[in-house]
Amino acid sequence: MKLLTEQDIDYISMGASVLGSGGGGDPKVGRLLAKHFIEKYGPVQLMSIDELPDDAYVVPVSGMGAPTVSLEKLPSEIELTNPMEELERINGRKADVIIPIEVGGINSLYPVGAAAKKGIPILDADAIGRAFPEAQMETFHLHGYEPENVAVGDEKGNVATLKPINALWGEYLSRALTVQMGGSASVSDYFLPGKDVKGSVVNNTLSLARDVGEMILNPDKFENDIFQNVLTKLHGFDLFDGKIVDMSRETKKGFNFGRVTIEGLNQSAGKTYTLEFQNENLAVKEGDNFLATVPDLIVALDLESARPVTSERLRYGARVKVVSFPCDPQWRTPIGIQTAGPRYFGYDFDYVPVEQLVKGVKA
Repeated sequence: MKLLTEQDIDYISMGASVLGSGGGGDPKVGRLLAKHFIEKYGPVQLMSIDELPDDAYVVPVSGMGAPTVSLEKLPSEIELTNPMEELERINGRKADVIIPIEVGGINSLYPVGAAAKKGIPILDADAIGRAFPEAQMETFHLHGYEPENVAVGDEKGNVATLKPINALWGEYLSRALTVQMGGSASVSDYFLPGKDVKGSVVNNTLSLARDVGEMILNPDKFENDIFQNVLTKLHGFDLFDGKIVDMSRETKKGFNFGRVTIEGLNQSAGKTYTLEFQNENLAVKEGDNFLATVPDLIVALDLESARPVTSERLRYGARVKVVSFPCDPQWRTPIGIQTAGPRYFGYDFDYVPVEQLVKGVKA
C-alpha cells in the first residue's frame, strides 16, 4: 500500500473529473474536503485489489444529489461517515476498507475523507469506472449483488436506513430522502467481503485518475500535447471543438438536467452539436446523428487548458473540446446496456460503441 499525498489528491481530483463524464461533483469541493480530513486525521493508505483480503469487509461512501447543490451545501463531518457507521451497526462489525462507489470529482475524494477519519485504507477501485446518475448503476448490480441495507445521512446528523427489495428501489427511496435532506446527502449501500468485491469492481481507477490528472496539471513532463496524452491514455476520440451558444439547465428530482448547443470551431466550423446530461453527460449529437452515448464517457474539456468542465460548470460562451472514451467492458454486456444504455435514459437509439459511431461519421 502507498500513502496518498496532497499532490496525489490534486491529481486525482483533476483526473477523476475527466473520468466522471461531466458528473461526480465539482472537483474543487472534493479536493478541499479530502485535504482537510487528511490534515485533521492523518494520511490515507491506498490499497490495491491484490492486497485486499478475502475476509476484509468493504463499504462504499458516496455523495448523492444534484451536483449544483454541492457548490453551496458542503457536507459536514458527521454526514460523511454516519451512513457507513450505521451499516457497521447493522452488520455487527467494523468496515475494514472504504471504496469509492464511482470515479468523479467529489465521489472519488469523498471516500478519502471518510477513510482518513476512520483510519482505514481506501481501495484503488470503484464500482462504475466513471460516474452515473443513479444508484443501481453499479458493477455490483451487474454481478447480481443487491444492497441489503442502504443508509442515507445529511449534514444535520439525520440518518435513515432503508431495506430495499433491489438496487433500483434503493435508488428510488434514497433519492427521495436526498431531496428532502436538501438536495444532497451521503450514502452507503453495500457491506461486502473482499472475496465478493474482487471481480465485481473496476480496478485501479484512483491510480488512473491520478495519472490523467498529472498529464493535465503538469503537461511539461510529457512529450505530446495535453489533449493527445489524455486521449492516448484513455483510448479516446476527439469529437469536435466548439463554443457554447445556448444551454438550459434545471434541478429536479435530485438531479441536474440540461441541454447544451455548441457551434463548431476549427475543423468543426459550420456544424452545430448538442450535448445532453443528467448529472453526467448522456449523449452528444450532430443534428440527428449520435456521436457518442452512455455508457461510454463523454467529456467537455476546456479548449485552452484541457481541464474538464463538469455539467454544473458549463456556461454560455465557453470554448470546449468534446471527447469520448470507451466505458469499462462490464457496461457493454447485455445487463450493462440495459442498466445504463441510451434506451434507459429515454433515447430511441440502441447502444453503439463510440469507436463504431466515430468510424461511421468519418466514413
